[in-house]
Amino acid sequence: MLSACALQLYTQRSIVLRGLKFSVFVGTILVLINQSDIILSGQEDGLVWTKVLLTYTVPYLVSTISSVQATQRQERT
Repeated sequence: MLSACALQLYTQRSIVLRGLKFSVFVGTILVLINQSDIILSGQEDGLVWTKVLLTYTVPYLVSTISSVQATQRQERT
């Protein structure tokens, strides 16, 4: 279970914005590499759009979790 302190960090504006920026940058590159041929051919379906959503979600989560952990580690020292 998340502590109140951790939850506060996960919703901290600077951490959320960092995660969103990272997600847009990395996610876009990954979508272009992995899905652009299908999307540009017009053959995309629900599965492709699910993959696109996950492609943006994973970098957001990695960035956010890393930021929270780094902040917690820094506060302990």
